[in-house]
Amino acid sequence: QVQLVESGGGLVQAGGSLRVSCAANVRTFINTMAWFRQAPGKEREFVAAHSRIGGSKTYADSVKDRFTISRDNAKNTLYLQMNSLNPEDTAVYYCAARHSGTSYSPQNYDYWGQGTQVTVSS
Repeated sequence: QVQLVESGGGLVQAGGSLRVSCAANVRTFINTMAWFRQAPGKEREFVAAHSRIGGSKTYADSVKDRFTISRDNAKNTLYLQMNSLNPEDTAVYYCAARHSGTSYSPQNYDYWGQGTQVTVSS
């Protein structure tokens, strides 16, 4: 019912910017779309989420004031603008979706993309 495809990852120097996108092919109502990331040897962690109902945006403390999540409902596309990147932001970034409201736990998301690699060099 839902397919998510990420794009836009790559290599960037510390202090630089990058935008990743997630195109959703949906046949059902999706309330929350979110970004998670997973670095080698670490658990998948919440980055940011956008809820269609109410338009709320939620960020992890580690990315607040540096990352901006946005969503184009007409295009069914989710974006993550990442500024002031540092090597600790290096990870595979995953797009996720669920029918309900925002959750910080990856176990609560029903749909996942394949991920896009973001590497920040020092």
